[in-house]
Amino acid sequence: MNPEPLAVRADPPAQLEVPPAHLELSWRPLQLGDVDALHALVVAVEEADGAPVRTSREELVETLSEPWRDLLRDSLGGWDADGVLRAYALVTVRPGDEHTIRAFLTGGVDPAWRGRGIGRAVLAWMEGRGRQKLAESGKDGPGRLAVYVDENARDHRRLYAAAGFSPIRWYTQMRRDLSRPLPDAVPLEGVRVVPWAPELDDAVRLAHNEAFADHWGSEPRTPEDWRHGPHFAPSWSFVALDDAGEVVGYTLSGRYDQDWPVLGYTFGYTDLLGVRPAWRGRRVAVALLVRAMTAFRDDGMAYAMLGVDTANPSGAHGLYERLGYESVHGEVMYSVEI
Repeated sequence: MNPEPLAVRADPPAQLEVPPAHLELSWRPLQLGDVDALHALVVAVEEADGAPVRTSREELVETLSEPWRDLLRDSLGGWDADGVLRAYALVTVRPGDEHTIRAFLTGGVDPAWRGRGIGRAVLAWMEGRGRQKLAESGKDGPGRLAVYVDENARDHRRLYAAAGFSPIRWYTQMRRDLSRPLPDAVPLEGVRVVPWAPELDDAVRLAHNEAFADHWGSEPRTPEDWRHGPHFAPSWSFVALDDAGEVVGYTLSGRYDQDWPVLGYTFGYTDLLGVRPAWRGRRVAVALLVRAMTAFRDDGMAYAMLGVDTANPSGAHGLYERLGYESVHGEVMYSVEI
């Protein structure tokens, strides 16, 4: 039981100042019209950092267009004297958070402008705005400032550690070679696997909320927050239904073709896989994954890929290994717990 309300524990700054003038950048909130400049900056950052996956322009359009996002207060861009975007910051608190109210911090600095203190200044702004967002949420319970960092990004990890963030969770990206024989289709008693369809989607959302209720860091998804991104692949996504037509499990997949040249191979990606608790232990997840892997392979993909929390309570990591998935790289969540 937290002794003080979140609005007090968050310790928000009364006034949030933009980074100082001596950094030689002009600061203002981002807007949708900045998407090309933002994408050019993100590409430069990801290339310099050797990021294993890349952000598409379409993903940034979606991020800047989310109906619940307040860009005027929750974003910041730093432009040089020539009008080139050199740094950015985004703070995200999703509307469905109930158990732990999370402020996700995302930012970057042009590689040519690093070493000047801009990264520290951007992080300080994001932390301050994150604390304000938590205090303004009107909710109580634990709060969290969170950022995801590639496990090999030592400079970024040092930056967050120096600011008081601590590593709290580890995630692994795994892949499965689709040239190897796939497991046989799994027969399920009382369950049939069907292609994803729009009319099933809200039932899938509700099943997802139930399936992930016991997962660390997971929060309910509201209808406004349950939006499939620009890389959603309906033909690679499947739903498990019981005899009454109720959703008991699902797998939703993405086609991230901007990552294929970077990684040097094609793949289909499992974005979400879930089974409602009452149906676990009946191989529903295996049946869904086999169906998705078959769809990936039939469309010419070389690999199946997915991400997993290494401490997932459902034993998902072991399941994926038994199906032939192997770890390829990892990511760490750094946080300040409030």
